[in-house]
Amino acid sequence: MVAAERLYAEHGLLAVSNRRIGEAVGQRNVTAVGYHFGSRTELVRAIMARHGEQVDGLRGRCLAGGPPGDDVRGWVECLARPPLRYLASLGVPSWSARFSAQVMTEPALGKLVGEEACARPHLRRILDGLGRRLDHLPPPVRESRGTMARQLVTAVGAERERALAEGGPRESWEEASQGLVDALVGLLTAEVTEPARTIRNPRQGDIRP
Repeated sequence: MVAAERLYAEHGLLAVSNRRIGEAVGQRNVTAVGYHFGSRTELVRAIMARHGEQVDGLRGRCLAGGPPGDDVRGWVECLARPPLRYLASLGVPSWSARFSAQVMTEPALGKLVGEEACARPHLRRILDGLGRRLDHLPPPVRESRGTMARQLVTAVGAERERALAEGGPRESWEEASQGLVDALVGLLTAEVTEPARTIRNPRQGDIRP
């Protein structure tokens, strides 16, 4: 799985064949990867599950002192800090975050692993708790911001992981976590504005005031 994760992270899921993964670990039998993991989807799910279970354990530790209450920031802390703390524990180089970012570019796979992740008990509890603090938002807005939040958590981890592999930024994982939490709180609690009205002009087309 380590070889597959690295290759997927560096080249993308569609560009990496089972043959290439087998060659990376010195396996001449081109069917070996399929024999052990089945389809590419099953291999991706296995890699994501291995990391996801560890991150969910860290989220459980965040919740161990009791629920964050009515404070949105407290729930966001338990949502966003554990993934980056886990990445920090992997050392340099690591490929987990960049692999996750590649999975996000594949709609079907991204949806599948996302649904499986949301079924993990501690993440489910955090999402439910955060959702109750944001239930004043219109459902489409809440859904859209949830999607943006997932993408932001993945992107921040992947960019820092890449930067470390290329020589290392000065920013620490803890500083990156704090910036991520600040950004997510701002995103989730931002004012909701009405869409601009469109005025139809037969000669000039749509005009937005």
